[in-house]
Amino acid sequence: MYIENKLKIMHPACRCRHGPSAPLFGILSKRVNISLLMETAAVTIAAILAIKVFGTSSIFKPTWFVAPGILIAAAIVPTEIKRRDFAGIGFNNKKISHSLALLGWACIATFPAMFCGMWLMRYWGLELPLRSVMPPAQGWFSWLLYQFMYVAVAEEVFFRGYVQNNILRLTGSIQQERLRLLQWISIIISAACFAAAHTIVQGEILSVLTFLPGLVLGWLFVRTRSLLAPILFHGLANVFYLFVAAMIV
Repeated sequence: MYIENKLKIMHPACRCRHGPSAPLFGILSKRVNISLLMETAAVTIAAILAIKVFGTSSIFKPTWFVAPGILIAAAIVPTEIKRRDFAGIGFNNKKISHSLALLGWACIATFPAMFCGMWLMRYWGLELPLRSVMPPAQGWFSWLLYQFMYVAVAEEVFFRGYVQNNILRLTGSIQQERLRLLQWISIIISAACFAAAHTIVQGEILSVLTFLPGLVLGWLFVRTRSLLAPILFHGLANVFYLFVAAMIV
């Protein structure tokens, strides 16, 4: 009887929180920023479709800057409108040394695996998952500049600086033991968006394999909370990919 009376005089908010009739959306809206989630999904879909329609169109001359421009605009414009802080590049002594150390370990761990995977694909008669964005005939310096300054910067600004950073913002207050779970969710979702974009834009089903380097890029962003390491790894991975592809043709 005492317990029943105590339950009856509990605060209504407490009963609503634990009662079976509490609306699920109401519970989630208190813990998750639903508007940010919807914005991130809408902007990601719109950016990928825009690149698919305009970024590969022959109407634009030259076309090399269209896709990077769309990604950077899609990341910066909604962030500025909402007055949110954007992910930093990481240009300070402490972050640079930490980023370069993690970058070195990431390259050592992944580049041999990338070489073996590409060699096995060629051995089995499979096409490689990515095409060269700019053919080497246009000049190696131009290609390297494009890979680092346009492809790597634009894609990391969007997929890590905007998509993954927004996912990490979704829960304002989270228990410390669940923080690592949220970080891995952000890594997986950003890598999935990264792979989906490459698959849709290039029209190659094997482009879904970009999910794997996407995991590394997301991990680097979580560990450094800056874009320097992901940008450098992205550019180096693209260059390494081209050299290996040229060797095993």
